[in-house]
Amino acid sequence: MSEPWYENDAFWVAMTTALFDPDRLAATPDEVEAIIALTGLVPGMKVLDLCCGPGRHSLELAGRGLRVTGVDRTRIYLQRGRRKAARRGLEVEFVQQDMREPLGAQRFDVAINMFTSFGYFEAPSDDLRVAANLRQALKPGGVLLIDTVGKEYVARSWKDRDWAELLEGGYLLQERKLTQGNSWIENRWLLVRDGETEEFIIGHRLYAASELVALLESVGFGPVQVFGSLDGDPYDENSQRLVLVAFAG
Repeated sequence: MSEPWYENDAFWVAMTTALFDPDRLAATPDEVEAIIALTGLVPGMKVLDLCCGPGRHSLELAGRGLRVTGVDRTRIYLQRGRRKAARRGLEVEFVQQDMREPLGAQRFDVAINMFTSFGYFEAPSDDLRVAANLRQALKPGGVLLIDTVGKEYVARSWKDRDWAELLEGGYLLQERKLTQGNSWIENRWLLVRDGETEEFIIGHRLYAASELVALLESVGFGPVQVFGSLDGDPYDENSQRLVLVAFAG
C-alpha cells in the first residue's frame, strides 16, 4: 500500500514555493496579530503551533516574546524552521511528530492549527484523536485556534477544475471531486514547471462549522466561538475561512 499523501516528502518539497509564496509569507505578521487578539496571548505564554510547516507563525510568535513549540511530521520543513530561528536569534522548539500522537499534558496556554491542516485522515476517529490531544495539551482555561476552510464555502465556490500561474514560474492545475457524502474532498494537483509535470493526489475531510464545533465539544472544549476570518468577522455567506476559538474548561 502506498503511503498517504501527507507522508510523502516529495509532495511537500515540490509544493513549498506554491504553498508558501511571497504574498503568504508577507501576510504572516498580520495573521499573528490577529491570532494574538483572538486568543489573548501575552509575552511569556507557551504556544503550540501544530502542523507548523517551515515555521512562519512559530517564528513570528517567538519574535514577540512567546515560548513556542512547533510540531510537524515533515523533516525538511522543521530543518528550515531551525535554520531561520538560528539566523534570527530566536528560540523555538521544533518537534517532528505525527499529530495523532500525544502532545503532552497541560503544557500550553494556547494552541494553533493553521492553514487547513486539520482533517487529513480518512478515518474520522483520527480527527477525534487529534482534537483530544490538543485538549489534553492545553492548561485549564487554555485556548485553541483552528483556521481551516469550511464545507459551506467549498459548496458555494465549487469548481471542478481550475489553474493558477505561480509567482516563481510554472502552473498549478487542480481537479476536485467530493466523496463520502460530500464530507471528503479529493484533489488532483498537477505542478507544471521547467517543462516537467508532477502529479499528486491529496484529500482531506470537510467540516461544516456546526460539525467542527460538535467535535471539539465532544472532547471537552467549550465554549467554542466561530468566525469567518482571523479578524473576527462573522461566519456567514461571505466567509472564505472557518476560524474556531475553543476554550479548554
